[in-house]
Amino acid sequence: MAKMTRLQKKESLAGWMFILPLVIGVGIFTYGALVYSFKISLTRWELLTPPTFVGLENYKKIFSDPVFKECLLNTLYFVVTIVPLGIVISLFFAILLNQKMKGNAFFRAAFYLPCITSTVAVSMVWLWILNPDLGILNTILRGLGVIDPPRWLESIQWAKPALVILRLWQVSGYYMIMYLTGLQSIPNELYEAAELDGATGWQKIRYITIPLLSNTTFFVTTLLIIEAFNIFESIYVMTEGGPGGSTNTLMYYIYTRGFKSAPPRMGYASAMAWVLFFILFVVTLVQFLVRRKKEMIY
Repeated sequence: MAKMTRLQKKESLAGWMFILPLVIGVGIFTYGALVYSFKISLTRWELLTPPTFVGLENYKKIFSDPVFKECLLNTLYFVVTIVPLGIVISLFFAILLNQKMKGNAFFRAAFYLPCITSTVAVSMVWLWILNPDLGILNTILRGLGVIDPPRWLESIQWAKPALVILRLWQVSGYYMIMYLTGLQSIPNELYEAAELDGATGWQKIRYITIPLLSNTTFFVTTLLIIEAFNIFESIYVMTEGGPGGSTNTLMYYIYTRGFKSAPPRMGYASAMAWVLFFILFVVTLVQFLVRRKKEMIY
């Protein structure tokens, strides 16, 4: 390997100096925090007293904790609803807005706007929309003839669907942009050839669009799964895990055990955070393995 010249060494040093603050920040506040949180997960720590080492005791308690199991089921509900619906809605609007029509730029910006708006602000607006007595949603439903519309966030049955609607409204625009990018990379010649063969609009979507967007769909699916597992802000603002624990998710339970319980159980909360990380790691790994196997087949 050829030796670096003096100028190349100076340029390399200058480059490292520019990125050094970022490297230090990521090292301390990301990787350092990960290591420290794992250390905490092996202790009993109530914040105001010194931590006591307990080994794997916190991890053993997790699997016998009925609230953890309930929160896991609630979280899985958000995963199995938000992920498929998010993919379908995002792809639908991407295909719609990929057509040449007036106001395309406006509608793309309008659909994208919610995902760059603060989740706390969005949640406050949706608290009013979902108000069972004065909210605009129930007002519309009554106008359409629904005599007894849902109580939404006050109902155990409807609280989770209400949060799913909010989350889909907020994030669909983000994934729509990803699908738009993928759609614009598909050659028009493929659609023209399909038209000459007499393919319908649905057949073109099924046999051309969806297969050629498989990489985008894989990426969107991975992000949506992580999104659904980490749902927190809207629950913190709108329901605080209620009613009756129906919207208490893993992320919110970690927060309450670490900061709101008396006394705080920071070690137990850290252990749950690592269990959540492990779940996400396994799910993502399985997705990559399945994707790789499909690529090898084709």
